[in-house]
Amino acid sequence: MKLTTVLAVAVGLGSLAACNNSAKEQAADNIEANAENTADAIEANADTMTENLEANAQNTADAVREAGEENADAVRNGADADGNSAN
Repeated sequence: MKLTTVLAVAVGLGSLAACNNSAKEQAADNIEANAENTADAIEANADTMTENLEANAQNTADAVREAGEENADAVRNGADADGNSAN
């Protein structure tokens, strides 16, 4: 069978099945679908928040390392806190 024929049959069967559902069954299906969509959105937001938090933590750690390296280099080069030579 061609793909379009299979899809047409599937859509037709789905439509017939939907017609046989009561209003209560359709309402219950809608409630489940809405709950599933809400849960998916919550998970997606949590993933985004986790990624942002991880990126911020990495940036902060990099800044602390850079500041430490710069301070250590200043000590090694003999500069005091105000940038003047300590020699």
